[in-house]
Amino acid sequence: MRVMRNCCCAIAVSLFAFSMGVFAQAPPAGAARGGRIGGPGSPTADGSRAVTDGGIKVAGWMGQIDAAETTAGMTINDQKLTQEGNALHVTTGPATTYWKNDAKASGDYTVKATFNEPKYMNLNTHPHPYGVFIGGNDMGTPNQTLLYCAAYGNGNFIVRGFGPAPFQMNGRGEANDAVHKAAGPGQPVTQEVALSVKGGKVECSINGTVVASYDKSALVADGKLKSTDGAYGVRFAHNTDVLVSGLTMTKN
Repeated sequence: MRVMRNCCCAIAVSLFAFSMGVFAQAPPAGAARGGRIGGPGSPTADGSRAVTDGGIKVAGWMGQIDAAETTAGMTINDQKLTQEGNALHVTTGPATTYWKNDAKASGDYTVKATFNEPKYMNLNTHPHPYGVFIGGNDMGTPNQTLLYCAAYGNGNFIVRGFGPAPFQMNGRGEANDAVHKAAGPGQPVTQEVALSVKGGKVECSINGTVVASYDKSALVADGKLKSTDGAYGVRFAHNTDVLVSGLTMTKN
């Protein structure tokens, strides 16, 4: 009799739970990683959003997402790199660094590219930066080191790197009149960003104006760069939608 009462109680509880919709259901796609990744393990408050049909789709190009993004559960397939005419179309996704296998620079040189954000803040609620990097060593490994200069569509810029832990050269960034400002969200903005190595100096130029200059000895140091010689390429924060053209390296 006791077994029957227990069985009846279990059936009653089950029917009640079913009627209230509290049975566990399979989570929607992306829910296992938070949908908007970047909470636990990410330094970003708004979180990185995975891109549909992502991956690197341009031959000869490589990419690596930030360690914090990996910790948050994202992969390189959560961003997208495609070719559109003469431009690369980058959509992130997690913050990502891109380079070509054979793109190396040494000695004195300048690396530059033009970045066109067709719709400012298209994938985010605040400005996110993009730019070029140099001095890439141990690329694609946990020991990856590099220096990048990146512009925001609100007139600010940053100079940062990985050594392999993240490091900052101008704190949280600063404003400069040389950096173009978008007229508003959804409006286009274009930046030309360059990094140059000249003798004992490393300079960042945006739209033809030097906005930051550092002694090489301040960059090639413990916890920063192994060398200013190495791979070069482009760098994007999370949740950006940008066209890149004219990536070149010239000897100084």
